[in-house]
Amino acid sequence: MEEKIINSDVKSIDDFAIAFNKFKAEIAKVIVGQDVVVEQVLISIFSKGHCLLVGVPGLAKTLLVQTIADCLGLKFNRIQFTPDLMPSDIVGAEILDESRHFKFVKGPLFANIILADEINRTPPKTQSALLEAMQERSVTNAGNKYELDNPFFVLATQNPIEQEGTYPLPEAQLDRFMFNVILDYPTFKEEIQIVKQTTSDYSASLNKVMDAEDIVFHQNILRKIPVSDNVIEYAVGLAAKTRPETDWASEKVQQYISWGAGPRASQFMLLGAKCFAAIRGKYSPDIEDVKAVAKPILRHRIIRNYKAEAEGITVDDIIDSIL
Repeated sequence: MEEKIINSDVKSIDDFAIAFNKFKAEIAKVIVGQDVVVEQVLISIFSKGHCLLVGVPGLAKTLLVQTIADCLGLKFNRIQFTPDLMPSDIVGAEILDESRHFKFVKGPLFANIILADEINRTPPKTQSALLEAMQERSVTNAGNKYELDNPFFVLATQNPIEQEGTYPLPEAQLDRFMFNVILDYPTFKEEIQIVKQTTSDYSASLNKVMDAEDIVFHQNILRKIPVSDNVIEYAVGLAAKTRPETDWASEKVQQYISWGAGPRASQFMLLGAKCFAAIRGKYSPDIEDVKAVAKPILRHRIIRNYKAEAEGITVDDIIDSIL
Protein backbone atom coordinates (compact mmCIF):
# COMPACT_ATOMS: atom_id res chain seq x y z
CA MET A 1 0.00 0.00 0.00
CA GLU A 2 2.80 2.40 0.97
CA GLU A 3 4.60 1.70 -2.36
CA LYS A 4 1.40 2.52 -4.26
CA ILE A 5 0.99 5.86 -2.49
CA ILE A 6 4.62 6.76 -3.21
CA ASN A 7 4.16 5.82 -6.89
CA SER A 8 1.03 7.95 -7.18
CA ASP A 9 2.91 10.87 -5.58
CA VAL A 10 5.72 10.46 -8.12
CA LYS A 11 3.16 10.63 -10.94
CA SER A 12 1.60 13.71 -9.32
CA ILE A 13 5.02 15.44 -9.23
CA ASP A 14 5.54 14.56 -12.92
CA ASP A 15 2.08 15.96 -13.73
CA PHE A 16 2.90 19.11 -11.75
CA ALA A 17 6.09 19.69 -13.78
CA ILE A 18 4.08 19.42 -17.03
CA ALA A 19 1.35 21.77 -15.74
CA PHE A 20 3.97 24.27 -14.53
CA ASN A 21 5.63 24.41 -17.96
CA LYS A 22 2.23 24.79 -19.66
CA PHE A 23 1.51 27.68 -17.29
CA LYS A 24 4.83 29.37 -18.20
CA ALA A 25 4.12 28.91 -21.92
CA GLU A 26 0.71 30.62 -21.56
CA ILE A 27 2.25 33.57 -19.70
CA ALA A 28 4.96 33.88 -22.39
CA LYS A 29 2.19 34.71 -24.91
CA VAL A 30 1.80 38.06 -23.12
CA ILE A 31 4.98 38.63 -21.10
CA VAL A 32 8.18 38.87 -23.14
CA GLY A 33 11.29 37.55 -21.37
CA GLN A 34 11.38 37.82 -17.54
CA ASP A 35 11.69 34.00 -17.30
CA VAL A 36 13.26 34.00 -13.85
CA VAL A 37 10.68 36.47 -12.51
CA VAL A 38 7.76 34.42 -13.88
CA GLU A 39 9.22 31.22 -12.41
CA GLN A 40 9.70 32.78 -8.97
CA VAL A 41 6.15 34.18 -8.89
CA LEU A 42 4.74 30.76 -9.81
CA ILE A 43 6.95 29.00 -7.22
CA SER A 44 5.56 31.33 -4.53
CA ILE A 45 1.98 30.48 -5.59
CA PHE A 46 2.55 26.72 -5.41
CA SER A 47 4.46 27.04 -2.12
CA LYS A 48 1.48 28.85 -0.50
CA GLY A 49 3.55 32.03 -0.34
CA HIS A 50 3.07 35.67 -1.30
CA CYS A 51 5.28 37.56 -3.71
CA LEU A 52 6.54 41.15 -3.80
CA LEU A 53 7.55 42.51 -7.22
CA VAL A 54 9.85 45.54 -7.11
CA GLY A 55 10.68 47.65 -10.12
CA VAL A 56 10.29 51.03 -11.78
CA PRO A 57 6.95 51.76 -13.55
CA GLY A 58 6.44 50.23 -16.98
CA LEU A 59 8.13 46.84 -16.48
CA ALA A 60 4.84 44.88 -16.76
CA LYS A 61 4.53 44.04 -13.04
CA THR A 62 0.77 44.55 -13.05
CA LEU A 63 0.36 42.89 -16.45
CA LEU A 64 2.21 39.80 -15.20
CA VAL A 65 -0.14 39.38 -12.22
CA GLN A 66 -3.24 39.93 -14.40
CA THR A 67 -1.95 37.38 -16.94
CA ILE A 68 -1.44 34.79 -14.17
CA ALA A 69 -4.98 35.45 -12.93
CA ASP A 70 -6.34 34.99 -16.47
CA CYS A 71 -4.60 31.59 -16.76
CA LEU A 72 -6.19 30.40 -13.50
CA GLY A 73 -9.90 29.86 -13.01
CA LEU A 74 -9.80 31.92 -9.81
CA LYS A 75 -11.45 35.01 -8.36
CA PHE A 76 -9.14 37.98 -8.87
CA ASN A 77 -9.25 41.44 -7.28
CA ARG A 78 -6.95 44.36 -7.86
CA ILE A 79 -6.49 46.90 -5.05
CA GLN A 80 -4.83 50.14 -6.05
CA PHE A 81 -2.99 51.40 -2.97
CA THR A 82 -3.17 55.18 -2.56
CA PRO A 83 -2.25 57.54 0.32
CA ASP A 84 -5.93 57.95 1.31
CA LEU A 85 -6.82 54.22 1.32
CA MET A 86 -8.30 53.06 4.65
CA PRO A 87 -8.11 49.51 6.18
CA SER A 88 -11.90 49.13 5.79
CA ASP A 89 -11.53 49.76 2.04
CA ILE A 90 -9.55 46.51 1.83
CA VAL A 91 -11.01 44.28 4.53
CA GLY A 92 -14.64 45.42 4.45
CA ALA A 93 -16.86 47.17 6.98
CA GLU A 94 -20.00 46.75 9.06
CA ILE A 95 -23.06 48.63 7.85
CA LEU A 96 -26.61 48.98 9.18
CA ASP A 97 -29.08 47.06 7.00
CA GLU A 98 -32.81 47.80 6.54
CA SER A 99 -33.71 45.86 9.69
CA ARG A 100 -31.25 48.02 11.67
CA HIS A 101 -28.81 45.18 12.27
CA PHE A 102 -25.11 45.40 11.58
CA LYS A 103 -24.06 43.43 8.53
CA PHE A 104 -20.47 42.80 7.42
CA VAL A 105 -19.85 43.73 3.80
CA LYS A 106 -16.77 41.93 2.53
CA GLY A 107 -14.02 44.02 0.96
CA PRO A 108 -11.90 43.20 -2.11
CA LEU A 109 -9.56 41.08 0.05
CA PHE A 110 -12.08 38.23 -0.26
CA ALA A 111 -10.72 36.65 -3.45
CA ASN A 112 -8.16 34.01 -4.44
CA ILE A 113 -5.59 36.30 -6.03
CA ILE A 114 -5.05 39.81 -4.71
CA LEU A 115 -3.02 42.24 -6.73
CA ALA A 116 -1.83 44.84 -4.22
CA ASP A 117 -0.75 47.46 -6.72
CA GLU A 118 1.90 49.96 -5.59
CA ILE A 119 1.56 48.67 -2.03
CA ASN A 120 4.11 51.14 -0.65
CA ARG A 121 2.11 54.21 -1.70
CA THR A 122 -0.27 53.78 1.24
CA PRO A 123 0.52 54.56 4.92
CA PRO A 124 1.53 51.75 7.34
CA LYS A 125 -1.93 51.70 9.00
CA THR A 126 -3.49 50.42 5.80
CA GLN A 127 -0.55 48.19 4.90
CA SER A 128 -0.96 46.44 8.25
CA ALA A 129 -4.56 45.49 7.35
CA LEU A 130 -3.00 42.85 5.09
CA LEU A 131 -0.89 41.29 7.87
CA GLU A 132 -3.50 38.96 9.37
CA ALA A 133 -4.85 38.02 5.95
CA MET A 134 -1.41 37.07 4.64
CA GLN A 135 -0.41 34.96 7.63
CA GLU A 136 -3.64 33.52 9.02
CA ARG A 137 -5.69 33.50 5.77
CA SER A 138 -8.49 35.17 7.74
CA VAL A 139 -9.82 38.62 8.64
CA THR A 140 -11.15 39.83 12.00
CA ASN A 141 -13.77 42.57 12.09
CA ALA A 142 -15.75 43.71 15.15
CA GLY A 143 -14.64 40.58 17.02
CA ASN A 144 -15.81 38.19 14.30
CA LYS A 145 -13.38 36.05 12.30
CA TYR A 146 -13.96 35.57 8.58
CA GLU A 147 -12.03 32.88 6.68
CA LEU A 148 -10.59 33.82 3.30
CA ASP A 149 -10.97 31.67 0.18
CA ASN A 150 -8.52 28.84 -0.49
CA PRO A 151 -6.13 29.18 -2.30
CA PHE A 152 -5.29 32.76 -1.32
CA PHE A 153 -2.20 34.68 -2.33
CA VAL A 154 -1.12 38.29 -2.45
CA LEU A 155 1.02 39.43 -5.35
CA ALA A 156 2.14 42.94 -4.52
CA THR A 157 3.95 45.46 -6.69
CA GLN A 158 6.21 48.07 -5.18
CA ASN A 159 7.98 51.08 -6.61
CA PRO A 160 11.62 51.56 -5.60
CA ILE A 161 11.76 53.25 -2.18
CA GLU A 162 13.74 56.17 -3.61
CA GLN A 163 10.67 57.32 -5.57
CA GLU A 164 8.54 60.16 -4.31
CA GLY A 165 5.38 59.42 -2.33
CA THR A 166 6.41 55.96 -1.08
CA TYR A 167 6.32 54.57 2.46
CA PRO A 168 8.74 51.76 3.36
CA LEU A 169 6.90 48.52 4.19
CA PRO A 170 7.16 47.50 7.88
CA GLU A 171 9.61 44.63 8.52
CA ALA A 172 6.81 42.43 9.90
CA GLN A 173 4.92 42.76 6.65
CA LEU A 174 7.97 42.24 4.44
CA ASP A 175 8.60 38.99 6.34
CA ARG A 176 5.16 37.71 5.24
CA PHE A 177 6.30 37.75 1.60
CA MET A 178 8.05 34.61 0.45
CA PHE A 179 9.90 36.27 -2.42
CA ASN A 180 11.15 39.78 -3.07
CA VAL A 181 11.60 39.71 -6.85
CA ILE A 182 13.45 42.58 -8.50
CA LEU A 183 12.45 43.31 -12.09
CA ASP A 184 15.07 44.73 -14.39
CA TYR A 185 14.81 46.47 -17.75
CA PRO A 186 14.29 44.13 -20.73
CA THR A 187 17.18 43.36 -23.07
CA PHE A 188 17.39 45.25 -26.38
CA LYS A 189 15.93 42.28 -28.33
CA GLU A 190 13.15 41.77 -25.78
CA GLU A 191 12.22 45.44 -25.90
CA ILE A 192 11.95 45.30 -29.71
CA GLN A 193 9.54 42.36 -29.36
CA ILE A 194 7.54 44.18 -26.63
CA VAL A 195 7.20 47.29 -28.79
CA LYS A 196 6.16 45.19 -31.82
CA GLN A 197 3.46 43.38 -29.81
CA THR A 198 2.10 46.44 -28.01
CA THR A 199 1.96 48.78 -31.01
CA SER A 200 0.20 46.37 -33.37
CA ASP A 201 -3.16 44.60 -33.32
CA TYR A 202 -1.58 41.53 -31.64
CA SER A 203 -3.77 40.02 -28.93
CA ALA A 204 -3.07 36.74 -27.17
CA SER A 205 -5.88 34.38 -26.25
CA LEU A 206 -4.99 32.76 -22.94
CA ASN A 207 -6.15 29.27 -21.99
CA LYS A 208 -7.10 28.36 -18.44
CA VAL A 209 -4.37 26.06 -17.14
CA MET A 210 -5.81 25.01 -13.79
CA ASP A 211 -8.49 25.83 -11.23
CA ALA A 212 -8.57 26.28 -7.44
CA GLU A 213 -8.82 22.54 -6.79
CA ASP A 214 -5.75 21.80 -8.95
CA ILE A 215 -3.68 24.46 -7.21
CA VAL A 216 -4.55 23.18 -3.71
CA PHE A 217 -3.76 19.63 -4.88
CA HIS A 218 -0.33 20.67 -6.23
CA GLN A 219 0.40 22.70 -3.08
CA ASN A 220 -0.28 19.63 -0.93
CA ILE A 221 1.79 17.29 -3.15
CA LEU A 222 4.81 19.62 -2.97
CA ARG A 223 4.70 19.53 0.83
CA LYS A 224 4.94 15.72 0.71
CA ILE A 225 8.29 15.84 -1.12
CA PRO A 226 10.97 14.35 1.19
CA VAL A 227 14.06 16.41 2.06
CA SER A 228 17.33 14.98 3.40
CA ASP A 229 18.68 16.28 6.70
CA ASN A 230 21.80 17.82 5.15
CA VAL A 231 19.63 20.00 2.86
CA ILE A 232 17.49 21.12 5.83
CA GLU A 233 20.66 21.91 7.80
CA TYR A 234 22.04 23.87 4.84
CA ALA A 235 18.86 26.02 4.58
CA VAL A 236 18.75 26.70 8.33
CA GLY A 237 22.49 27.41 8.28
CA LEU A 238 22.05 29.98 5.49
CA ALA A 239 19.41 31.86 7.49
CA ALA A 240 21.57 31.67 10.64
CA LYS A 241 24.58 33.12 8.79
CA THR A 242 22.65 36.36 8.19
CA ARG A 243 22.27 37.05 11.92
CA PRO A 244 24.93 39.34 13.39
CA GLU A 245 26.36 38.66 16.85
CA THR A 246 25.89 34.90 16.56
CA ASP A 247 28.49 32.16 16.14
CA TRP A 248 27.39 31.63 12.53
CA ALA A 249 27.91 35.21 11.34
CA SER A 250 30.86 36.00 9.06
CA GLU A 251 32.97 39.13 9.46
CA LYS A 252 31.07 40.82 6.62
CA VAL A 253 27.73 40.11 8.30
CA GLN A 254 28.99 41.41 11.67
CA GLN A 255 30.26 44.53 9.94
CA TYR A 256 27.34 45.46 7.68
CA ILE A 257 24.10 43.92 8.98
CA SER A 258 22.01 45.18 11.88
CA TRP A 259 19.25 42.54 11.62
CA GLY A 260 19.18 39.10 10.00
CA ALA A 261 16.57 36.70 8.63
CA GLY A 262 14.15 34.87 10.95
CA PRO A 263 12.93 31.25 10.84
CA ARG A 264 10.42 32.03 8.06
CA ALA A 265 13.39 32.34 5.70
CA SER A 266 14.46 28.71 6.41
CA GLN A 267 10.88 27.47 5.92
CA PHE A 268 10.44 29.32 2.63
CA MET A 269 13.86 28.21 1.33
CA LEU A 270 12.88 24.56 1.82
CA LEU A 271 9.41 24.98 0.28
CA GLY A 272 10.88 26.94 -2.62
CA ALA A 273 13.61 24.32 -3.13
CA LYS A 274 10.97 21.54 -3.23
CA CYS A 275 9.04 23.35 -5.97
CA PHE A 276 12.23 24.31 -7.86
CA ALA A 277 13.36 20.67 -7.82
CA ALA A 278 9.91 19.33 -8.86
CA ILE A 279 9.69 21.51 -11.98
CA ARG A 280 13.08 20.14 -13.02
CA GLY A 281 11.90 16.54 -12.72
CA LYS A 282 13.56 15.79 -9.36
CA TYR A 283 11.76 14.05 -6.50
CA SER A 284 13.84 15.57 -3.71
CA PRO A 285 15.66 18.91 -3.52
CA ASP A 286 19.43 19.22 -3.04
CA ILE A 287 21.65 22.09 -1.86
CA GLU A 288 21.77 23.61 -5.38
CA ASP A 289 17.95 23.97 -5.32
CA VAL A 290 18.14 25.84 -1.99
CA LYS A 291 20.82 28.15 -3.44
CA ALA A 292 18.64 28.83 -6.49
CA VAL A 293 15.81 30.30 -4.38
CA ALA A 294 17.86 31.78 -1.52
CA LYS A 295 18.51 35.29 -2.81
CA PRO A 296 14.89 36.50 -3.37
CA ILE A 297 13.90 34.89 -0.04
CA LEU A 298 16.68 36.47 2.04
CA ARG A 299 16.83 39.84 0.25
CA HIS A 300 14.02 41.58 2.17
CA ARG A 301 14.76 39.92 5.51
CA ILE A 302 18.22 41.44 5.98
CA ILE A 303 18.59 45.01 7.22
CA ARG A 304 21.84 46.79 6.46
CA ASN A 305 23.40 49.22 8.91
CA TYR A 306 24.59 52.77 8.18
CA LYS A 307 28.11 51.56 7.43
CA ALA A 308 26.87 49.29 4.62
CA GLU A 309 24.80 52.12 3.13
CA ALA A 310 27.70 54.57 3.36
CA GLU A 311 30.07 52.14 1.66
CA GLY A 312 27.53 51.16 -1.02
CA ILE A 313 27.38 47.50 0.08
CA THR A 314 24.07 46.04 -1.14
CA VAL A 315 22.05 43.25 0.49
CA ASP A 316 22.68 41.11 -2.62
CA ASP A 317 26.46 41.56 -2.14
CA ILE A 318 26.16 40.26 1.42
CA ILE A 319 23.99 37.28 0.34
CA ASP A 320 26.50 36.44 -2.41
CA SER A 321 29.30 36.36 0.17
CA ILE A 322 27.22 34.00 2.38
CA LEU A 323 26.37 31.71 -0.54
